Amino acid sequence: MPPAARSRSRTPVTPESLHDLVLLGAPALSPDGSRVAFVHKHIGKKNNYVTNIWMMDTDRGEPFQFTAGDRDGAPVWSPDGKSLAFVGGREKGAPQVYVMPSDGGEARALTELPEGAIYQLKWAPDGRHLAFCFREQAEDLTQAASKDRTEAGGTTPPLVTEDIFYRLDGDGYFGERRFKLFVVDVADGKHTMVYGKDTMGFFEYDWSPDGRRLAIATNRHKKAFHRPDRYELLILDLASGTLTPIPNMPEGPKASPTWSPNGRFIAYAGRVGKDWTYSTENLGLWVCDVRSGRARCLTDGTDWCLMAATLSDTSEASFDAWLKWSGNDRVLARIGWHGEAHIARFDRRGNSKPRTLTLGRIVIAPTNLSADGRRIVMTVDQPTAPSEIHVGRITANGITMKKRTSFNDDFVKRHSIAKPTTHWVRSADGTRVQAWVMRPPTGRGKRHPGILEVHGGPHAQYGWGFFHEFQVLANAGYVVVYSNPRGSKGYGRDFCHAIRGAWGTVDWEDIHAVAKWMQTREFIDTKRIGIMGGSYGGYMTNWAIGSTDMFTAAITDRCVSNLVSMAGNSDFPLEPNKYWPGNAWDKPEGLWASSPIRLMGNARTPTLVIHSEGDLRCNIEQGEQVFTALKQQNVPARFVRYPRETSHGMSRGGPPDMRLHRLDEILTWWKRWFSGKKRR
Repeated sequence: MPPAARSRSRTPVTPESLHDLVLLGAPALSPDGSRVAFVHKHIGKKNNYVTNIWMMDTDRGEPFQFTAGDRDGAPVWSPDGKSLAFVGGREKGAPQVYVMPSDGGEARALTELPEGAIYQLKWAPDGRHLAFCFREQAEDLTQAASKDRTEAGGTTPPLVTEDIFYRLDGDGYFGERRFKLFVVDVADGKHTMVYGKDTMGFFEYDWSPDGRRLAIATNRHKKAFHRPDRYELLILDLASGTLTPIPNMPEGPKASPTWSPNGRFIAYAGRVGKDWTYSTENLGLWVCDVRSGRARCLTDGTDWCLMAATLSDTSEASFDAWLKWSGNDRVLARIGWHGEAHIARFDRRGNSKPRTLTLGRIVIAPTNLSADGRRIVMTVDQPTAPSEIHVGRITANGITMKKRTSFNDDFVKRHSIAKPTTHWVRSADGTRVQAWVMRPPTGRGKRHPGILEVHGGPHAQYGWGFFHEFQVLANAGYVVVYSNPRGSKGYGRDFCHAIRGAWGTVDWEDIHAVAKWMQTREFIDTKRIGIMGGSYGGYMTNWAIGSTDMFTAAITDRCVSNLVSMAGNSDFPLEPNKYWPGNAWDKPEGLWASSPIRLMGNARTPTLVIHSEGDLRCNIEQGEQVFTALKQQNVPARFVRYPRETSHGMSRGGPPDMRLHRLDEILTWWKRWFSGKKRR
């Protein structure tokens, strides 16, 4: 059958196709490398996500469901491979640590924690203890307290805080409560809080190989939010409870501490200076001597950043660094570059150049290695197929990967999947900008309306990952173009740093250049080109409609419009004279210069505004300002407000019915304006 006929016989990807996808994550390789546990996620019958842990042999055989809790995740193997620990949400709002024999049986609740949140579950090397981070819910915000108030006719209590960091998008309001580190005895479930001095709100840790100590990357400064340079690597002696900072460490943020097998060194992600890990500066791979603190940055000879996350709407983009020791003298790290994500190997002493161990137009998300360091497990994402789990063999020259799951193979076979091509576009000053073009799977001989998608961040990247939204648009008959303008990660420090404190400058030049390039494509209807994006992508959409009338219509989603007001109402408030010059109260000029709301007097483009009332990253007032400005100037506009139960990440992790509603609104908007409807 010819390719065109095969495409016509397949089902288009629609918003409802989301129900057919299986999302895989958190694969965990057993210590002997023989089995893999992983999280299997799909949309359930009650507008919910069903997540269970599945299991499979590494080399052969079919995977099978291992747990039945429907809200299970974060599997970790015991050192002897006989048990699997995981976090289960059997009771809403009160996740617990569970342990289960790895050859099957009943899951045993190891903890009886009150309502709260758990993360970073790790086995001790002795196999008799587990460590985890837990933050208890405020007592008056628990479900029991809420029920009592409702019965008594009471009101939701106020939140009172004196700390600037009291909420986080997707996590909610936690006030001044912070995560603490606990160690639990696997035999009897007795747990002890061993560290509770982190003042920022989150920290990372690792067990020493002998199990007697913990390395903790943490900030204990009273004003931790303003002082990321005060992050330390602490050594906690579990027997005595003594906390000892590793001496002579460079000042700057530190994350993902990982102990070498011989216990002499700690690898971590960090940089020197007062920027957070999320920055225009590269986040480097460091190794320090545990005793002396002598530290070396292994990525200094490269232009790589350990925080170059590749965005998708079918997998959670991780901005956390991934690094693992391969023996005592080499460290593996994930590197994002030109829309790809791969694994690279670094020599601890810096005696040899880093070596990339994987290749291809794919996005790799590795997790852990076998105890002997010869095998590795990962998810592999590509633009024409959602993530599947692969197992790799590590050799001196690279990693040989084998695909081990095929949950989405049938989806790919049954649906018309658009295949992107990549191009490099010259911006006004000659800068090369990477872009991708996704043409409709059918009707390729025609001219189609074009949609320019702009990613969020902005310090992230589009790339070779699967995007359900892009497939929906392409199957609806639109050419989808997406690119990585300056400010994106994956192209070096200077490329990213070019927009620091100056959004709406060279980034807009790059986006504008891609839009003009679209006008030269013979398969795009030059009279029907739209622009859309979320978060920073919404910001750039706002900037575009205030700067040009070249777009037929626009969609601004969870946008940024006014940096002066956003400086104080985001979960991460903008710090004075840091990323942006000045401040929001008496020196707002820099913030205002980069605020697209000031350009709205020029806007004439019909615009759909999408925002969530529960968005703590970009407050809904950012979308309200755009909608109001457009309506008061008689510019066609539509405002879709999603409820408080949704957050900034709704498009990739929100309630399924809301995700489908959003995609339907998007399709309706493009159909309305690409059909030839007049603007006024």
